[in-house]
Amino acid sequence: MLGIDPGTATCGYGVVSGGAQSPARLVECGVIRTRAGAPLGTRLGVVFDGIGDLLARHRPDAVAVEGLFHGKNARSALVLGHGRGVILLAVERAGLPVAEISPSEVKRAVTGTGAATKGQVGEMVARLLRLATPPAPADAADGTAIALTHLLRLMPRLRLAGGGR
Repeated sequence: MLGIDPGTATCGYGVVSGGAQSPARLVECGVIRTRAGAPLGTRLGVVFDGIGDLLARHRPDAVAVEGLFHGKNARSALVLGHGRGVILLAVERAGLPVAEISPSEVKRAVTGTGAATKGQVGEMVARLLRLATPPAPADAADGTAIALTHLLRLMPRLRLAGGGR
């Protein structure tokens, strides 16, 4: 399962495996960074290529992407929308199912409350995956939390199907 926290400056991701028969474990997490001051088209290309590389390297069964949030800054929301668009395009081109999960659902699934802070999300990701420290930077922890949330969504179906990755 690949989880993605979209961004055009820093795009966080986490790859998690596990299922009904095995505990969740972190395979890889990190961020795709773009050069500050680069034109938006260049940044979008870096994100698109980075997601493509992750999909080719890990060959996930599904991808979960954080959905849009209602921000106060319209310009930031628009730029974030562009980033989400190239991510969704990369996933579509790979022929994979994609789930969009709201930030509050991710927080609720991982911490028990939709009002959790980034620090609380990171701490709970570390606990759930039995890590010594939270994934860093926070965008990587967020991408991992998104992957975990979708994995938790699929658990009942995996149990019924008799397994999972």
